[in-house]
Amino acid sequence: MANVQARKNKEGRVISYSIRVYRGRDPGTGKQLTPYASTWRVPEGWGEKRARREAERQAVLFEQRCRQGGVADGRETFGDYAEYVLSWKTSMGMKHLTEVHYRQNLDRVLPVLGPMRLRDIRPQHLNKLYQTLSGPQARADNEMAQAKPQLWNLLEGKGIFGDLLDGQGKRISLDRLRKGLAVKPATAQRIAGALGKPWGDLFLVVRKERTLSSRTVMNCHLLVSTVLGQAEKEMLIPFNPARRATPPRREGGDPNYFQEDEVGLILQALESEPVKWRAAVYILLVSGCRRGELLGLKWDKVDWEKGSIHIDCALQYAVDRGVYESTPKTKGSVRTLRLPEEAFVLLEEYHRWQEEYKKEEGGKWKESPYVFTGKHGGPMNPSQLGNWLTRFEKRRGLPHLNPHAFRHTMTSLLLFSGVDSISVSHRLGHSSVATTTSIYGHLMKQAEDKISGKMEELLDSARRSAQEACHDGRQPKEGEKG
Repeated sequence: MANVQARKNKEGRVISYSIRVYRGRDPGTGKQLTPYASTWRVPEGWGEKRARREAERQAVLFEQRCRQGGVADGRETFGDYAEYVLSWKTSMGMKHLTEVHYRQNLDRVLPVLGPMRLRDIRPQHLNKLYQTLSGPQARADNEMAQAKPQLWNLLEGKGIFGDLLDGQGKRISLDRLRKGLAVKPATAQRIAGALGKPWGDLFLVVRKERTLSSRTVMNCHLLVSTVLGQAEKEMLIPFNPARRATPPRREGGDPNYFQEDEVGLILQALESEPVKWRAAVYILLVSGCRRGELLGLKWDKVDWEKGSIHIDCALQYAVDRGVYESTPKTKGSVRTLRLPEEAFVLLEEYHRWQEEYKKEEGGKWKESPYVFTGKHGGPMNPSQLGNWLTRFEKRRGLPHLNPHAFRHTMTSLLLFSGVDSISVSHRLGHSSVATTTSIYGHLMKQAEDKISGKMEELLDSARRSAQEACHDGRQPKEGEKG
């Protein structure tokens, strides 16, 4: 019997059904064969019950075609097979955020590749896809809506000075518009609908010509290559055409890090900030933790006697899940880090403050094991840390601050002080030293140049000492430079 599984969008509405038909096992290896796969998309305006009944009917018809030989290897469309690959990878333990990013990129490539059969896809089709993705038409947010004066006049006339409620009682935030920023056309339509006006009367469409970054296009290529590579492994196609395509070259950017004098200014400015943020930023700097790793740190993973913290989980955020706990990025990211004594002085002060704050919150406080929590306890949304850093930098006139820049800064400070790349790689939690080298290769070269320059200074100093000794008519003493 065919397996039918609903697929929902970000709003929780069912948009399609994935249909899978079991194919049995390979007689030679005994391995399960790739199921026949198809996707039935829900027409606009259909109710969930009606859509489910029709999906089950489509599943019966699809299974009949499969049993009669109407669906053969390589005849599956890219869209259907990509859905199977992502579902299979998810069942094999793929991280949720990885799946989210894959699906975002899949939405970008489906308009071109989705209807094509796997066996018909050639490298030139992929090159045309990358050309399309590199143009402004590939960005869905190039068309935005800017508020006209009529909107503010209408809101003021109705006495609305905060957020707006739509016809279903759901709140619509007007913060972006009040800051003079544009919103998505869909948001503009909701606002206009709540006010009973055509949205063209209240908003002006603003068109931009921005393009996707080369990194995003490359990620789309990697997704396509993954899907077609799996089809090649399962012998649905003779070769992976993505290997013979030419994606745009990814523009490499050097990691953003702070110079030594900038670190001093940041630490100085932190002294008058709340202890919670002093501790968080200081640990980011001296540990090199990723943002999610810092927010996933738990009190029982703080070893006060040994002066270390143990990193074994990370907090992430996804639209469909909210804030959730995950494992660190790689197996090598599970690690124990020694921290300076000052970090534990700050943690101790923060812990005392947190205990007092819990009492003030009373019933509003939500218990959790995390060191750094939200305003009322519980896990902290990762965006809160970045938002606080943005406000902090503006208040203090500091360079642009983001959590990952502190990770890069720690790396640069260690490399320039002569710490070997293996130790730095372990502290960063990279899966291998090669990863560290690929990201920080330019920093390693600068550090090597600096060390080479230092050696030259030391040797010059040794020569001068020897010359002075000879000039004085004496031999350098044992232990004296020479």
